[in-house]
Amino acid sequence: KNRMIISDGFNGTPSGFDNCCEEDSGITKWEVLHAEANAILKVASSTQSAAGATLYITLSPCQQCSKLIHQAGIKRVVYSKDYKDTSGINFLEKAGVETQYLPVND
Repeated sequence: KNRMIISDGFNGTPSGFDNCCEEDSGITKWEVLHAEANAILKVASSTQSAAGATLYITLSPCQQCSKLIHQAGIKRVVYSKDYKDTSGINFLEKAGVETQYLPVND
């Protein structure tokens, strides 16, 4: 926001839980918080505000994270890969949040 990093986040379990995100079968545990949610929660507990900010993420956001992004007042989302379900991006566009696909060269 205003060319400053105001938060960061990564996929992980809630505070106090063992930070193991997957079951032995490789399936993500239901209690895992996505990076977007962790970044929004982190900025919400600071003196900063996410209102008007740009969020840079690897995968396009899921439905749940898209709702949090919109409610946090984030105005732009930049992502480099599509999530398996693009309804999160569709929701953000409908809500007036600017989305930008920016592929990363491997």
